[in-house]
Amino acid sequence: MQACGGTAMMGSSQQPMRVNKPAFPLKGSRFVGFPHQVKLNSVKPCRAQVEGSLVTGRPSSSVSASVLENSLVDHGLCEADPEVSSIIKKEKERQFKSLELIASENFTSRAVMEAVGSCLTNKYSEGLPDKRYYGGNEHIDELEILCQKRALAAFHLDEKKWGINVQPLSGSPANFEVYTAILNPHDRIMGLDLPHGGHLSHGFMTPKRRVSGTSIYFESMPYRLDESTGLVDYDMLEKTATLFRPKLIIAGASAYPRDFDYPRMRKIADAVGAFLMMDMAHISGLVAASVVANPFEYCDIVTTTTHKSLRGPRGGMIFFKKDPVLGVDLESAINNAVFPGLQGGPHNHTIGGLAVCLKHAQSPEFKAYQNQVVSNCRALANRLVELGYTLVSGGTDNHLVLVDLRPLGIDGARVEKILDMASITLNKNSVPGDKSALVPGGIRIGSPAMTTRGFKEKEFIAIADFIHEGVQITIDAKGLVSGSSKLQEFLKFAVSSDFLLTDKVSSLCSRVEALTTQFPIPGV
Repeated sequence: MQACGGTAMMGSSQQPMRVNKPAFPLKGSRFVGFPHQVKLNSVKPCRAQVEGSLVTGRPSSSVSASVLENSLVDHGLCEADPEVSSIIKKEKERQFKSLELIASENFTSRAVMEAVGSCLTNKYSEGLPDKRYYGGNEHIDELEILCQKRALAAFHLDEKKWGINVQPLSGSPANFEVYTAILNPHDRIMGLDLPHGGHLSHGFMTPKRRVSGTSIYFESMPYRLDESTGLVDYDMLEKTATLFRPKLIIAGASAYPRDFDYPRMRKIADAVGAFLMMDMAHISGLVAASVVANPFEYCDIVTTTTHKSLRGPRGGMIFFKKDPVLGVDLESAINNAVFPGLQGGPHNHTIGGLAVCLKHAQSPEFKAYQNQVVSNCRALANRLVELGYTLVSGGTDNHLVLVDLRPLGIDGARVEKILDMASITLNKNSVPGDKSALVPGGIRIGSPAMTTRGFKEKEFIAIADFIHEGVQITIDAKGLVSGSSKLQEFLKFAVSSDFLLTDKVSSLCSRVEALTTQFPIPGV
């Protein structure tokens, strides 16, 4: 990213100090989440003496350092590895100054970070609570049971009807654990096609290559959007499912701005004798807050990541019906697929952070936050339409918008680069009809992360204007590239000394950072 305006987050010659006032101005009560915990310069100064901490497990300062003479030296990060410490500081500064608009990203809380960075990372605990293969797990069992209970409560589930496994390492592993539990090799599955907003782990393949591991081990037939409306073509899904006879139908997406018709998908699954699974990774926070439709009313299995709209650590969860479905005991099948089928010891520090975020997900503040996520995204979408942009499906029901740039004669890869140079972080994305995933025709824009930082509708309207300005710069820049239409030539030109639009990009960057640096980041 090019250097440009904006105040540096930390001084280069001294370590950040914990202060009672945040280093960056707060906007009253604008921050939603853990406002009493927002202290941006949270890293303590490096010190030679030993400090006490229940989280780090260090001995108290009353213990003489000489006790450690014959032990491993236990320095803080900035002393033990200044190089890594420096990289982290630069990433903190980037996050603080940038508009983080990637729909699958968010800012988690200080409380979650403390749990993830705790002594829980030291413990090995293969198996489930009370069924471990190692000793010393009494507190780990207590933690995982608490996390399970909070997960069910956060999604308003009856523990007599639904079970939960909180050990998956992320969303794709969680999905493959479900497939392992209920499918045999080469069984048939149907998920939303990747170029139409689906996810790799739902079975993506091309005519020449089985791209996803799911498509390697199982036979995949995608369903798609109606390109005239940008909505899932349920009629075609029904016709294809009747012919293909899948054993599993997957709802869920990574770039679909609308809700799913769960009753219709349930009807189709029942008609062909298939399991119905929802991968709610992107919208799990919205589901918990009841601001979108509830997949649990219709699905047999629900999977999710935990670090997107849910604002937790990087992990995954699998929810399953406790009653047998199509003759399968989902509880035992899924638990056995997680361990010992595909994983070893769970990441207990992640489960600790997940328990923290699931407690917060039950709060009124969390529901207000999720409503704001949707409201902000609609404000963004409406402004983009006013500016003349084409949105896939015409708008949004959730946390993201998908912009089709092809009518402007530009692609998402070039726009992503120019916006990145201007401290606007989003991602290129396929839109229906695209031929290339590397040079796709669209961009995906999400609202959760900047909503966490306190942005409201007014700021998201400003974001739309910033993006529009960046797109116009990209169109002008494309016209300046001589002799080649290849993406790599454009990317090289944009960072070269011959790039004639540097001042325009720098001006946009300065105005973006003037806005973002008014808002704090939780946890860092």
